[in-house]
Amino acid sequence: MEWVERWNEAIRYIEAHLTEEIDYAQLGRIACCSVYHFQRMFAYLAGVPLAEYIRRRRMSLAAADLQSTGIRVIDAAAKYGYDSPTAFNRAFQAVHGLPPSAVRGGGVSVRSFPAIRFQVTVKGAEEMNYRIETKEAFRIVGVSVPLHREIEQNFAVIPQKWQQIAEDGTLQRLAGMMDTPPMGVLGVSTCNDAEPWRYYIAVSSGQPAGDLEEYTVPAATWAVFAGEGTNASIQELERRIVTEWLPTSGYEYGSAPDVEVYLSPDPEHAKYEVWIPVVKR
Repeated sequence: MEWVERWNEAIRYIEAHLTEEIDYAQLGRIACCSVYHFQRMFAYLAGVPLAEYIRRRRMSLAAADLQSTGIRVIDAAAKYGYDSPTAFNRAFQAVHGLPPSAVRGGGVSVRSFPAIRFQVTVKGAEEMNYRIETKEAFRIVGVSVPLHREIEQNFAVIPQKWQQIAEDGTLQRLAGMMDTPPMGVLGVSTCNDAEPWRYYIAVSSGQPAGDLEEYTVPAATWAVFAGEGTNASIQELERRIVTEWLPTSGYEYGSAPDVEVYLSPDPEHAKYEVWIPVVKR
């Protein structure tokens, strides 16, 4: 399958550049998606963030070097892209549980993390309801926070912003401004490769922005998935979209933002939609 072949080619690129700086943009080009979507999909598919996977692979090879070649720790640090032995030591201990100096000469146990390989696996049939919707550009009004290029570093930032605007009254204010579809409070990730990454909490509105921010979501075709449950359940739905639906759907990620549409405000009994921008393969 072409989708699987592209992702395995991306893994081969990582393996070929473990002693160099790995170009995330090139990974996205190989997999035919943005850097953001590559990282997001990788984390769901591999069960580990991309940056952590790369670190584990480098530390696996570094341990083998230290055991078998007699390389100095300072040279191993430089080989695997660390600016200082201290940073290398910290990364090595995080993976292996002991300092690199203890590994030289062998006689101690270290961990090995082999290169992964992607394949399509048939799982139990649990339905996923979705629709394909083509929508013209629409304007959103709200607040935003910048996102880090390594997306796992944003896991604390976004919930904190939601909590802040719920407490200071901004969320209620936004709810009163929504007047155009999609009707709901929106979480919009504007993470393409051409502009700074931001996450907007906003509504679709034609009203003046005032002291709020505004952004135009571009026209796109979307795969729209409905769900309900706790706020944590939206993460599970997004995981299933990436790991179960997308690889065999005949679609791939488009260049528009990801959109979460929260149709009800109750965090324990939320109703929501996940909008994934798609193009036909």
